[in-house]
Amino acid sequence: MSRRVVITGGGCISSLGTHWNQILERLKSKRNCVVAMEEWNRFNQMNTRLAAPVLTPLPELPRKKIRGMGRVAILSLLATQDAIKFCGISDGESVPEKFKNGRFGVAYGSSAGNIEGLLDFYAMLIDNNSSKISATTYIKMMPQTCAVNLGVFYGLTGRILTTNTACTSGSMSIGLAYEAIKNNQQDIMLAGGAEELSAADAAVFDTLFAASVKNDTPELTPCAYDKNRDGLVVGEGAATLILEELEHAKKRNAPILAEIIGFGTNSDGKHVTQPNSETMAQAMELALQDANLSSDKIEYINMHGTATPTGDIAETIAVSKVLGNRIPVSTLKNYTGHTLGACGAIEAWVSINMMNEGWFCPNINLVEPDPQCAPLDYITGDGRNIEAKYIMSNNFAFGGINTSIIFKKWEG
Repeated sequence: MSRRVVITGGGCISSLGTHWNQILERLKSKRNCVVAMEEWNRFNQMNTRLAAPVLTPLPELPRKKIRGMGRVAILSLLATQDAIKFCGISDGESVPEKFKNGRFGVAYGSSAGNIEGLLDFYAMLIDNNSSKISATTYIKMMPQTCAVNLGVFYGLTGRILTTNTACTSGSMSIGLAYEAIKNNQQDIMLAGGAEELSAADAAVFDTLFAASVKNDTPELTPCAYDKNRDGLVVGEGAATLILEELEHAKKRNAPILAEIIGFGTNSDGKHVTQPNSETMAQAMELALQDANLSSDKIEYINMHGTATPTGDIAETIAVSKVLGNRIPVSTLKNYTGHTLGACGAIEAWVSINMMNEGWFCPNINLVEPDPQCAPLDYITGDGRNIEAKYIMSNNFAFGGINTSIIFKKWEG
């Protein structure tokens, strides 16, 4: 028998802010978080100079506890501390012994590990000198660094699920954590995604001619679904959700923010970097089937919205095929840039808060919708007040990896 899964806490650190009130204020200001990175001017062959960094100074943490953490893992820890505190388990610094019973696990991902750790290994191969490599270098740069470090930091003995699936790392972790609880394999999971900013990430998209080069007007880009978009902007951040079996949450009087009722994931099986609208649509259909919900019940969709022509067009066509053109949609990436492995978790957390707020953000920088995109109900202007009961959050990644999650507003 499947069990019900609720969200009892969450935390986020991003260019938008670190607390919901900060994030909401920035969203309502209709100002993005993109800046020109002057320090990237040294990269002669790279055209883009744009990014959306986390500007909030990171707090000092005990060195002994974070010595195996690079920036990406530290971002994940800061988001998780807020999430654990929010859900009432503890002050966020630790987890009580009663939760270390093998039923509290971690599902977390990022596109890659810490870039500085990776460079230290490369330095050995280039300079024939391994002096930069320490006992923690690999721990910092390994792709599973967030999931493992969080498990060790809190002493959790449940499942470790590491989802290094590019731009679906965060959403995949939420989906797999949901399934682990639903299928009675775990009672609580902390789930999320993180990414640290790196010029190398920008270069990946630059070489594919998929990065924005509006270097003189960072406030105008990215502009997903717009006829005059010129590509994505990379960002950084992390978000963690606490997922919990409903009765377990009730027994400890945990706050309940929303319920996860559907998850769908699949792969294109065709091309690593070319999105496929057919399989995107199938992922949404899988989520609806899992939720036992008809498409007309969905009242808002948080879109992936990369601001790349192939991505935007394929995604909108898929949404139109499965859900029609009536559902209000918007993307956070026009604000935060593309936070890669973190985006699915950040977007899920913000979407849940918007649902509970009864207000959904507009697609800033969307002036003239691309006629090649499906004619969806793109939210513009000052956003939209919607009392939504069911919302969907979609993410799609290199490798043709697709995810769709359906959240239900908690009504007791």
